[in-house]
Amino acid sequence: MLSLNTVRHDSNHVLQSSNYLHWQDQVWQGDLNSVSFDLAGIKAKLLNLDKPCYIVRFEGQIGVTNEGYLYPSDNSKMGQLKILVSVPPISIQQLGDPNFLACHGVKYAYATGAMAGGIASEELVIALGKERILSSFGAGGLSPSRVEAAINRIQQALPQGPYVFNLIHSPSEPAIERRAVDLYLKYGVRTVEASAFLDLTPNIVYYRAAGLSLNTANEIEIKNKVIAKISRREVATKFLKPAPEKILKDLVQQGLITELQATLAKKIPMADDITVEGDSGGHTDNRPLICLFPSILALKNEIQEQYNYEKPIRVGVAGGIATPQSALAAFMMGAAYVVTGSINQSCVEAGTSQHTKQLLAQAEMTDVMMAPAADMFEMGVKLQVLKRGTLFPTRAQKLFDLYKSYNSIEEIPLPEKEKLETHIFRRSLETVWEDTVAFLSKRNPDKIAKAAENPKLKMALIFRWYLGLSSRWSTSGEKEREIDYQIWCGPAMGSFNDWVRGSYLEKPHNRRVVDVAYHIMTGAAFLYRMQSLKIQELLLPDHYSQYHPVPFTSPVCR
Repeated sequence: MLSLNTVRHDSNHVLQSSNYLHWQDQVWQGDLNSVSFDLAGIKAKLLNLDKPCYIVRFEGQIGVTNEGYLYPSDNSKMGQLKILVSVPPISIQQLGDPNFLACHGVKYAYATGAMAGGIASEELVIALGKERILSSFGAGGLSPSRVEAAINRIQQALPQGPYVFNLIHSPSEPAIERRAVDLYLKYGVRTVEASAFLDLTPNIVYYRAAGLSLNTANEIEIKNKVIAKISRREVATKFLKPAPEKILKDLVQQGLITELQATLAKKIPMADDITVEGDSGGHTDNRPLICLFPSILALKNEIQEQYNYEKPIRVGVAGGIATPQSALAAFMMGAAYVVTGSINQSCVEAGTSQHTKQLLAQAEMTDVMMAPAADMFEMGVKLQVLKRGTLFPTRAQKLFDLYKSYNSIEEIPLPEKEKLETHIFRRSLETVWEDTVAFLSKRNPDKIAKAAENPKLKMALIFRWYLGLSSRWSTSGEKEREIDYQIWCGPAMGSFNDWVRGSYLEKPHNRRVVDVAYHIMTGAAFLYRMQSLKIQELLLPDHYSQYHPVPFTSPVCR
């Protein structure tokens, strides 16, 4: 029961919003039976977000109701229910930027990011898409035929969308990046999530410009949307500005885009949305989101003033979003939308093994570390992975240390080579190289010829055999290789596990991506309501302000 001492009384205090009421001058009119004075009843009415919430006082008790109406107090009448504070209804759709909802045809300012290797699977994208929630397919690292099959399946299930396909930057293999763009243009994939880009490439510019035209009103129509995931100001600047003129000129000369499209591309930004990525799983700069986001948002505003785009770019957040509290914090900072990542990998629909999902469901916030990345191994780029239950991070670092110390496989001391073959590769280095040649002959045959002349490159390719397969072992559930699983994961996973502990979402077999999205957004809206009450100086016991996920009994789509 709420007690009177939970409310500050100050007759001289004047509240400054029309939603904030002088409780001493207002009374509530309605059915007394609709007012709850017990803990369970009060919590239920606070959670009824579709209706207004009135905190009233009656005969020394404080209660809560969603019904009735307010009218001026008549001090001559005794026994009136006086209003203390009130808050209006709130819907999940009010969180974030409504332009994000309209642009992508979605119901929440919430999206799930791509997890490479098909971990962000067709099942995951389709499940969310059917509820009109944006999700990005994890195309990174997959063969063109595998990506093509995913496009066909997702488009068949979601002919009107919404869905996104990942376009991951491949600096060492630009042909792979180009093949992905060709597929997206061929099949009319209208939104891509550009990730891990260090600079703009002709491929991402080609995709963007190839979808430009003028409509009947002589306005620029952007058919190919880009959501750019960034963590650095210098990279954000490139996506916030129009495409470079030199790249556009080259694309015109190659006959890939028209002169008109090149002209139009100079008038629009490279991206429709910028996702500011903080401390996330996989490729990350481990940036603190609370510092990074305001910086990028200010940068966006500066560039908007400079170019005066007709449709300003929206700025969302990713990395660390795992609970209602973190989602609400992002929205309160001004995020247009939020993106979840690591937590979806532990869900039923994720394209990874049951063993991996179980490890993720047990992870604490500290159970992560940085390890060398397969796709940018030679550059020393690292990604964030799970360290609990796997030796991959330490073994991957060992490979990178050997790469930095020696110029070829032959230079590595014999005892070290024996350890590699016995403990990490579990096969001879010659056999690993044969497997690598077989793989590259289909994917990138030029690399084989280069490696023949460059022993250090050959060593890198051999080491990348382990780095590449370790993630596949994790997704496929390779038996007897569990200790080598590469599991991309950020500290948000541990935060999510803490939040859902004791609820039905604690067990991996109950974790469905739609449920997770619904509870994070509903919880954020509920917490916003609770903060609105606190701002009006209603001090509630902590147990009233907690949001715990319970199975929903009504349709999620509202």
